[in-house]
Amino acid sequence: MTDILSDPRREATGAFLVAALYHFVSFPRFESLREPLFALCEENGVKGTLLLAHEGINGTIAGTDAAIGAVLSFLRAQPEFAGLEHKESRASKMPFVRMKVKLKKEIVTMGVEDVDPTRVVGTYVAPKDWNALISDPDTIVIDTRNDYETAIGVFKGAVDPKTKTFREFPEWVRENTGLHNKPKIAMYCTGGIRCEKATAFMKQQGFDEVYHLKGGILKYLEEVPAEESLWEGACFVFDERVSVEHGLKEGNHRLCHACRSPITAEEVTSPFYEAGVSCSHCYHHRSEEDRERYRERQRQIALARKRGQQHIG
Repeated sequence: MTDILSDPRREATGAFLVAALYHFVSFPRFESLREPLFALCEENGVKGTLLLAHEGINGTIAGTDAAIGAVLSFLRAQPEFAGLEHKESRASKMPFVRMKVKLKKEIVTMGVEDVDPTRVVGTYVAPKDWNALISDPDTIVIDTRNDYETAIGVFKGAVDPKTKTFREFPEWVRENTGLHNKPKIAMYCTGGIRCEKATAFMKQQGFDEVYHLKGGILKYLEEVPAEESLWEGACFVFDERVSVEHGLKEGNHRLCHACRSPITAEEVTSPFYEAGVSCSHCYHHRSEEDRERYRERQRQIALARKRGQQHIG
């Protein structure tokens, strides 16, 4: 991968460098890394979320190029993370409110025992080879993301499980016996981490030819020209940019801060949309008491801005 930190030829499209990363590895000392990692991020003005667990590290962080470089260098200096890879994009403004380093049971929660991507995993497919695989009539293409993510973009012809959380994915697989009707299963997700566990689970369930997009949608949108693309729509990202498009340009979606759903410019004109309070996705699933609570939060945010402060809530 071309690394912005070492490639001055690449034109920056935003003041902040965003680094998405994960690494599965046996990491029993994960608790001891939390404090020094958090302190380094705070010292360098880096914000975002990093998850640490027995099975490795996962997260997305943002900051200046130098700050992100310092954090990545620190992580790769740990013997367990010497082979850590990351994906880069840019943001025009800081896409996170604060820095969090959390200790977790899993770095991506599936909730199934004995699924270990360090022991068995699907076959990686480079973005340049992905179109050929998913265009093969012997291939079933599965999106492992959740419904609010798939709502704004998918690969052409992909099966959408319409899950609310990744925990629902194993049961969906068990219930859909038709997945055995074709020899090849091709899976994808935002950055690749969910597919690590999903393909490991599929192999555990007896599927033989299981493939996944290396680097996920983000790497595909970075490397595959729009005119050759089989991607339709935008890719949801878990920060204030909300979505990215081909070339990893910032998308045009907003986020409903009541239900965390991405919303389009057209949905902003809906009578059910009120900034920070409701949108057409959640209006009928929330009470007026809920909406009044969200309005009060919005008032507090507005007051904090007037005082030149950042509201965290």
